[in-house]
Amino acid sequence: MARSTKFLTTNTVKNKTALFTALAIFAVVSLVGARQIVSATNSQLDTVQRDLEATSALSAPSAGFENYLLVGSDSREGADPNDPDFLTMGNEGDVSGRRSDTLMVFHYDIATGAGALLSFPRDLWVRLGDGENTARINTAYQEGTDVLVRTMQNNFNIPIHHYLEINFQGFKGLVDAIGGVEICVQYPSRDKNTGLFMTPGCNNLDGVQALAFARSRYFETKIDNEWKIDGSSDIGRGKRQRKFIAAMLNSGLSRVFSNPYTVSSAFAGVTGAIITDQNLDLTEFAKKMRPAAKGDISRYSLDVYSDSVAGNSILKLGEGSAPVLAFFGGLAPAPAPEVGD
Repeated sequence: MARSTKFLTTNTVKNKTALFTALAIFAVVSLVGARQIVSATNSQLDTVQRDLEATSALSAPSAGFENYLLVGSDSREGADPNDPDFLTMGNEGDVSGRRSDTLMVFHYDIATGAGALLSFPRDLWVRLGDGENTARINTAYQEGTDVLVRTMQNNFNIPIHHYLEINFQGFKGLVDAIGGVEICVQYPSRDKNTGLFMTPGCNNLDGVQALAFARSRYFETKIDNEWKIDGSSDIGRGKRQRKFIAAMLNSGLSRVFSNPYTVSSAFAGVTGAIITDQNLDLTEFAKKMRPAAKGDISRYSLDVYSDSVAGNSILKLGEGSAPVLAFFGGLAPAPAPEVGD
């Protein structure tokens, strides 16, 4: 089925999709107390694309909390052959169209200001939209952002109040604009598919390296002089992505706080790659993210198990997912979050 797209835009910037949209928005946190920067950044915010399809499928406001669907795609639109990661990323001819690479929900408690992140593996088997067909969850995005929002709401009983996305190029630009993000590993680490290599200890990753880390599905560590692969694929990748967001909030944004004027350059590189729902106020969202900038954000993953459909490997929800989904659906208190990596 061909994917239809309807955008409300304030300029003629080309369609771009997303990876870690939240990261682009977090940079706005440093606007506090600098009127001239607020003014400059507001003009940049006017260029952000607004997705009418996603807006049409959003839930009505919920009492006490808000859920933000954060979507990333592996679109190669705008890929530059001169980029150092072009050979591992490819271009539109290698991977065409808009495909979701990352799905997360950010949960915001209105009373306490507490935030939580939940990852959804892209191989998770679901009913699409209103239940017409079944497929992997990343297929829903190809059918339309409205189908993706309804898929999330109907399969997991989680209301979705807002929608954000950012593409690969925007992700790299943001990381570079704030001076990189520090990630610490105990052992030498690599992914030959994405071009990642990290030495033991703390590594300040630039945009290319950060994307290689966030995209890694074949992550290896060298222990006792032997490379050992993390066999958890998308599950392990989801944990690394949540770790990256936490690290960016802890280390990357501290540089923006120390020099608020960097926010303008940070935003200039990514606003053209951001897409949100029609009603989202990005500055207000950034204010809600301030506690997260201090590392005060809980991270969750779903309990899943491997299965197969027509000979294809997929993932299905396990019983242990129920408490986490109930929390994100506003039906139960927060379970114990993940700790460490």
